[in-house]
Amino acid sequence: MENHRLGPCTMLAHAPTTAGPGIEETHMTDDVSTIVSAIGPKVRRLRKEARLSLQQLAEISQVSAAAIHKIEQSGMTPTITTLLKVAGALGRPVSYFVDEEEVSSDPTAYTPEAEQSRILTSHTGIDLAGITGAYGRFLLAGARATVVPGASSGDTPLEHPGEELVYVLEGQLEFVVNGRVFVLGHGDALHFRTVQPHAWRNPGKNDAVALWMALRPQ
Repeated sequence: MENHRLGPCTMLAHAPTTAGPGIEETHMTDDVSTIVSAIGPKVRRLRKEARLSLQQLAEISQVSAAAIHKIEQSGMTPTITTLLKVAGALGRPVSYFVDEEEVSSDPTAYTPEAEQSRILTSHTGIDLAGITGAYGRFLLAGARATVVPGASSGDTPLEHPGEELVYVLEGQLEFVVNGRVFVLGHGDALHFRTVQPHAWRNPGKNDAVALWMALRPQ
């Protein structure tokens, strides 16, 4: 994952199946226009809930405060890259900002192995296969994460709303949570609140494989 605040912590925006111009279409259908117009208010609400100033969110997301302000006021439609950064800093998947979030009365999601979608993340060296249902219907997000040797969350500790639970199936993962170091091997688990400064890396010589769960804050 590229060194900004997107990681499995904020996982779970499914990668698009085809490349395209992003969400900045000149001619949008009414439905798409409605979804795009809702991005700004969602960003502002989450920022307020996290008690972050524009400048604080700018520092975490590596997006300028002026740009975030324009997005919140619906004066600017963010590119996919910008939305990835802001979503990661706020602890939400990109899908939260672009899905209509229709909620079923009895949400149930069955995901066979062959249908586990790849999850979009900005970090490098990690592959995420989604194992949970659509964001609008569930608060819990999860993936089977494969982390190559040396991959990490970057030099700057992550901080965002929510919780994470990691269960290692193969290899090793090292976490630093609020200054404490945890080295997880096969069968080890770590559960923590993500408002604490935290970071992760694979210190081993082999791929690490883990079930990585994230509680999406409401």
